[in-house]
Amino acid sequence: MELPKFILGDNTDFPNAIYVIHTDFPRFIINLENDEVEWMEEFDEHDQRELEHQTEGLIQEATDFYDREVSRYDE
Repeated sequence: MELPKFILGDNTDFPNAIYVIHTDFPRFIINLENDEVEWMEEFDEHDQRELEHQTEGLIQEATDFYDREVSRYDE
């Protein structure tokens, strides 16, 4: 099965939280309510340095994805 790069998620147990799931490496879930990131990968020291360079861009991509999806509901 081919998954999209980003998926929106929510949960009624956390009514204010909006989640964006990144399905490519490095996989993560970001809660846009508080910008908390949960990584779904384990990283070695080399990966950790690379991840630090990518993190800001990945989070921006997740936020842009959310904004795009929400704007489509308003159309």
